[in-house]
Amino acid sequence: MENLREKRETFEIEITGNINFQKIFGNKNPVHLEIGSGRGEFILEKARQNLQINFLGIDSKEKRIKTILRKLKKDINKNIKVAQSFIDAENIKFFPQNSVQQIYLIHPDPWPKRKHFSRRIIQNEFIDLLYKMLTNGGVVEIATDHKEYADWIVEHFFGRDDFVSLFEEGFSRETTKDHVETYFEMMKRAEGFAPYFMKFKKI
Repeated sequence: MENLREKRETFEIEITGNINFQKIFGNKNPVHLEIGSGRGEFILEKARQNLQINFLGIDSKEKRIKTILRKLKKDINKNIKVAQSFIDAENIKFFPQNSVQQIYLIHPDPWPKRKHFSRRIIQNEFIDLLYKMLTNGGVVEIATDHKEYADWIVEHFFGRDDFVSLFEEGFSRETTKDHVETYFEMMKRAEGFAPYFMKFKKI
């Protein structure tokens, strides 16, 4: 059985220097990035559904990275890497421009109090960073169960001319056949809070 140290050597990377996805994954397959990977249910299932795509999961908390690493298997999860890092202007510079095909933010913290709105990850400066990372036609996929935050996100993307929503109203309440329900989503649905799903395409 692989121990945690061996799994770190296999699956964990550092967000430092100029990132070379071809070298990291050993192939030229498209790259998808999940920001805030939590327990890892989403990235593990998405990678299982899409073996021809490379997945990088990033989370700022060491405990969450350890949780994901314990679930990964060297002979099965060959298209997954993880990194403990914040996604900000300081770290984003290490990502090559136009290098990521799809970016996922699944249930980011809504910071519901007005005095904390500045802490929300979705700000115009952050969207600028996503734009730089994404390939032409790349997509940002976001889910939140918080209605006011969904409105905030839609307003920010609709106020730009470099992204277009793939949903007419900015969001959908319907799940797709390849939908991955995380533990957090299951818990919030049980409380009566169904997610708002958003997809914004770089143009």
